[in-house]
Amino acid sequence: MPRASREVVFVDGVRTPFGKAGSMYAETRADDLVINCIRELMRRHPELPPEKVDEVAIAATTQIGDQGLTIGRSAALLAGLPRTVPGYAIDRMCAGAMTAVTTTASGIAFGAYDVAIAGGVEHMGRHPMGEGIDPNPRIVAEKLVDESALIMGSTAENLHDRYPEITRQRSDAFALLSQQRVAAAYRSGIIQESLVPTAIRSAELGWGLATTDEPPRPDTSLQALAGLRTPFRPHGRVTAGNAAGLNDGATASLLAAEDTAGELGLPAAMRLVSYAFAGVDPEVMGVGPIPATEKALQRADLSFDDLGAIEINEAFAVQVLAFCDHFKVPDDDPKLNPYGGAIALGHPLASSGVRLMIHLARTFRDNPQIRYGLTTMCVGLGMGGSVIWENPHYNSAQGAAR
Repeated sequence: MPRASREVVFVDGVRTPFGKAGSMYAETRADDLVINCIRELMRRHPELPPEKVDEVAIAATTQIGDQGLTIGRSAALLAGLPRTVPGYAIDRMCAGAMTAVTTTASGIAFGAYDVAIAGGVEHMGRHPMGEGIDPNPRIVAEKLVDESALIMGSTAENLHDRYPEITRQRSDAFALLSQQRVAAAYRSGIIQESLVPTAIRSAELGWGLATTDEPPRPDTSLQALAGLRTPFRPHGRVTAGNAAGLNDGATASLLAAEDTAGELGLPAAMRLVSYAFAGVDPEVMGVGPIPATEKALQRADLSFDDLGAIEINEAFAVQVLAFCDHFKVPDDDPKLNPYGGAIALGHPLASSGVRLMIHLARTFRDNPQIRYGLTTMCVGLGMGGSVIWENPHYNSAQGAAR
C-alpha cells in the first residue's frame, strides 16, 4: 500500500554554551550536557505533552564512558521523559547531530513518528577524538587511503595543496571574520537566545554557571593569527586560529510532522526540503560539502542561486573557502555564516549539525524574503552532509531574494 510522505518541520533547537576541551566542563559529565538540552526543549514548549515524543536520537563520535550506554535512551530517561519514549545513539563523526535530524525526520515523513528529539554531544576533554578505536591495519597497509586521512588537520593541509589559491593569509582573514561576526551576534543578543545555562563544577572552585561560549576570541587580529604555528606541517597553513578547536558541548532539536505541530500549537521554524550525504577522498575530506550540496539541490529541483542563506561548519577555513570558490560565493558574503561559525564558537564534533540549524532558523525568522537555506558540513573519513530547508515565514512580496 503506497504511503504519502508528510512535511517535516524543525520546531526549535537549543545548545549548551560550548567550552574548550577539558576546561569549564572538565568535571561535568557528557550525558548531563545533553540531558540539560532535552529538559530545556521541553520547558520551552509546555504545549508538547512529554508522552507525545516518539523518539530521541543523540549522536556522539566517541561512544564510550559517559557518552556511551545508548545515550539517546539513557538521556531520555534521565531528562524525565516517560519510560515509554525510546531512544538510540548514532555516529557519523562531525555530522552526527545532522544525521540524527535527517534520520528521525525521515521517520516522521514516513509516518513512523509524529514528534522526535535529535541532537548530539561531544566531550572532547574527557574523550579525545579517536580514543579507544582500533583502525584496521589494512587501511594503511593496502593503501586504501592516504595515512593523512586519519588526521583531520593534515587533510586540511592537503586541501591547501589542492587549492593553492587558498593561501594562509586568506584563511586567516576568513577566521578573523568569523570572530568578528560572532562578537557582533553576541552584542545583538542573537546567540544567547538558544543557549541553555549549564551548571559547572570544580572540586577546587565549587559550583558555577556557564552562560556564554568559552572559545571566541573577539580581540584577535590578523597580526596575531599570522604569528601562530602550524602544528600539522612545517611551514604549513593550518593553525589553531584558522581552524575550529577541541571543544565540549551538546545540542538538541525538536522535530515534528507539520500537521502535528499545527495540532499541538508548536511553532515551525523551518521546513525540511531535502538532504544528501556524499563520499569523497578521505585525505581531502573538507570538500565533502560540495557534492553533498549538489546532490541535495538536485533532489529538491533547486539551483544554488535559490539559496538565500548558508550555514557551513567551519572545521577549517580552507574547507569553507573551497566550498566558496566552487559555488562562486565571496569569502565575506553576508548570506554565509552571518553570525560567525565554528572557528570562533567551537566544534564539539557530533553536536555541531544542530548548531548550524539553530543559526539558520534565526536567519529565516529575521529575513522573510529568504525562501531556501542550507546547512552543510564536512565529515571525517571523507564525507559531506547537506540539508536544505524552506522558510515557513517566506513572503515573496518582501523581496526577490529566495
